[in-house]
Amino acid sequence: MKLSPISSSGYYLFHFCLLLITSTTLSKSNLQPKTLFLLVKKDPTSLQYITQIHQRTPLVPLKLALHLGGESLWVDCERGFKSSTYKPGRCGSTPCNLARSTGCGNCLTENNTRPGCNNNACYNVVSNPVTSAEGEIAEDVLSIQSINGSIPGPVVTVPRFIFSCSTTSNLTHNLGKNVRGMVGFGQQSPVSFATQFALAFRFSRRFAICLSSSTKRNGVIFIGHSPYFFSLAFDASRDLIYTPIITQPRYVSITYPHYVRINRASPEYYIQVSSVRINGKNLPLNKTLLSLDENEEGGTRISTAVPYTELEPSIYSVVSKAFVSEMPKEVNTVPAVQPFKTCFNSTYIGVSRLGYNAPEINLVFHKPNVYWTIIGANSLVKVSDGVICLAFVERSKASGQAIVIGGYQMQDNLVEFDLSRNRIGFSNSLYFRQTMCSNHNYA
Repeated sequence: MKLSPISSSGYYLFHFCLLLITSTTLSKSNLQPKTLFLLVKKDPTSLQYITQIHQRTPLVPLKLALHLGGESLWVDCERGFKSSTYKPGRCGSTPCNLARSTGCGNCLTENNTRPGCNNNACYNVVSNPVTSAEGEIAEDVLSIQSINGSIPGPVVTVPRFIFSCSTTSNLTHNLGKNVRGMVGFGQQSPVSFATQFALAFRFSRRFAICLSSSTKRNGVIFIGHSPYFFSLAFDASRDLIYTPIITQPRYVSITYPHYVRINRASPEYYIQVSSVRINGKNLPLNKTLLSLDENEEGGTRISTAVPYTELEPSIYSVVSKAFVSEMPKEVNTVPAVQPFKTCFNSTYIGVSRLGYNAPEINLVFHKPNVYWTIIGANSLVKVSDGVICLAFVERSKASGQAIVIGGYQMQDNLVEFDLSRNRIGFSNSLYFRQTMCSNHNYA
């Protein structure tokens, strides 16, 4: 059977739902959790956000880097992947079509019956923050924990979770220590992490991330329904303000069974930032840059793969100058400390429960009264004794998004991705509620 990369996705999605629901019910009879969770911690070296799942038979714990815009989960299969339940995706099968296979064929090595290398198997493109490679599309057992109220609940299992199995040896070199792949939460992807669990347990396609600012304490990712409880039984979903997700087409080249270029939605998360305010003052930005075009240039993207928010050079210049002018007069600038260009002597900067006493930054979304507030805890970063820097960097690439909201700005903020309603919710800093992302009972 030949793989048809432009087959109707609805047909395969229907059969995939039946497959997941049936196999999951057999594994965990009558267990239908409403919310699942993953713990997530910041890696001090790579500044990536790392979570852990259990996969294979017998189950093995795997550390994976969080990738908001990733289409699926991929795992390094080059080093010691052993599982009695591993099933490669066969050419033309439902898993191949759902995972948007870019090719199909035979393994060219002597051992062509191992994870990541099988005959009549399909593959797709997997990537880390620096490079990309091919991965064999496959299915295997995967388990994570559910939530019971505000505490951990039973472990739940999907016996045939679709993922990509890579045998490219250097694909994990740019990831954190002992990290064996990446877990993708991309929108418009039938095999994203959140979507597969939503289909398996029949809850809405929704997840929320709360990244801890500490490298020693865990933040949390919720998959499924709110409430999202933190200390003192505070439900952070009550504070969310929403803005629409911008769905952007992306052209993809498929080489099997014949070369074709198709148009499908990007897995990245784009939103409309219409203006930026500092201490209530609108900044004179080039509004053309704030609009996303058909080539995915300009506009605003949200990414956990970027440690600090990146700004297009002209936007960075305006933002940094306005920020400096709004700092207290006694605070002096000091030489830049890479990767930051705007730094200060911290001797005369006060600190409160909201972090450094810094000018308030507002990212204004699709309406003037819908905005996200960035406080000192997320706008300034300590780089050495006596020196702090504006935690925004100038975009180094010649092209790309005008604004890429990075992990540091999301720390200790709850950010909800409601795919069923095509919107993203921002809580503002949990410090306003005298709590933080690590103050939960799910450890």
